[in-house]
Amino acid sequence: MVRVDIHSQTKDTIFKVYNYFKKLSKDQTNPEVAKYFSLPQSVTAEACGVSLSSVKRITSEGNKSIANAEPEAGPSNPSFTSPRKQYKRVKYATDIDDFDADIVRRTIHEFYDNLEYPTSTKLLSKYQEKTDYKGSKTSMWRILKSLHFKYKKCNDGRKILMERNDIVAMRVKFLRTMCNLGQNNDTRPIVYLDETWVNQNHTRGYIWQNEKNSEGLKVPTGKGSRLIICHAGSSSFGFVAGSKLVFRCQSGTNVDYHTQMNSSIFKEWFIKMLNHLEEPSIIVMDNASYHSTLTVSYPKSNARKADIQQWLSHKSIDFSPPETLSELRERVKAAMPKEKEYELDGIALQMGHSVVRLPPYHCQYNPIELIWAQIKNKVAELNTTFKIADVEKLVNEVIDSVTVEDWKRCVKHCEELQESDFIKEGLRDEILEPIIITINPDETSDSEDDDEDF
Repeated sequence: MVRVDIHSQTKDTIFKVYNYFKKLSKDQTNPEVAKYFSLPQSVTAEACGVSLSSVKRITSEGNKSIANAEPEAGPSNPSFTSPRKQYKRVKYATDIDDFDADIVRRTIHEFYDNLEYPTSTKLLSKYQEKTDYKGSKTSMWRILKSLHFKYKKCNDGRKILMERNDIVAMRVKFLRTMCNLGQNNDTRPIVYLDETWVNQNHTRGYIWQNEKNSEGLKVPTGKGSRLIICHAGSSSFGFVAGSKLVFRCQSGTNVDYHTQMNSSIFKEWFIKMLNHLEEPSIIVMDNASYHSTLTVSYPKSNARKADIQQWLSHKSIDFSPPETLSELRERVKAAMPKEKEYELDGIALQMGHSVVRLPPYHCQYNPIELIWAQIKNKVAELNTTFKIADVEKLVNEVIDSVTVEDWKRCVKHCEELQESDFIKEGLRDEILEPIIITINPDETSDSEDDDEDF
């Protein structure tokens, strides 16, 4: 029998039919109807013309999606996937990693510092000199857009490539905070945390292809089990004792380990890590979604009108029933605090610690990234069996071998980088202020051809 694909919309309909029949099976006021629907999955299969195993699969998927949904205003709705829609083509020219993205950003800043106008054409040439990048000008422009760069008008009518203002502001705020800690002789340890992953076929180069090497041996592929690693450390004492988290997950060809983490796992680990700190500390972490659960949940932008009304009523915020969805969204927006209040920041503060958030897309300021590189290189060197059990044992051994001196060296590098960049931000501000005459979003351009005016 040929298995027929069942798409997400059909799954949703089958799930609703099943739940309706299930409700009828519990109707005590009508015993005959309840008896007929006593096996709701079987009746659903017959009514919808699908197999019983398909109904079981769909109901399991729907119930699991509801159970795993993040808490938010209004009832949770099930989510389903369509078959053969999981594969995403890797875009080698535009999907660059965080370190290459940092090279792009710093190259643009070099143009600023040298009083030159950066364009995508000039940037592509410079970037190709520094790396082995093979992409085109169009691909470079797409990278720039993903890093939130746009063209803004200058006082001479030209357009200059500028970074989004809020990202610049967050970077300066972070750098000022970190530099002030050193200048004020703050003695609290600075603890850096992050997550990373290691594949069971982890080897040097991070490129796995299904082919043979010069010796005729098959090169391990990137598929298979993966280890997620979460840890924290400081130059004062190295890794936080008792806070190592290493667990397995099946990730297939998906290289984004963030999809394997969630706020519940991270929150549990975060509290455990704080309990192992012997003195008040400063916690530095990025803004990953599972790091950033808000203290108060707000309706999402795609929330239904009824859910927003329910949320407003729960918060005792006045509104009139005739108000449109757009008006209700504005009321929610007005109720939001100017600065986001994160749940984990509040937990840390209650336990005597302070949290400093890294600016988006700036992993170079986190020394644990250098520690991860050291660990991965060592694992790649020693990994010979490519078995997940052996790799897991190896990862734990390599992590335990990282010394305080390793941490001091990596932290020193990042602190020097932070101090240097903070000085450059001040100088760059003096350079760009007389050049830019507008910060109006309407005066920006997304066109990759605008650099032809230079």
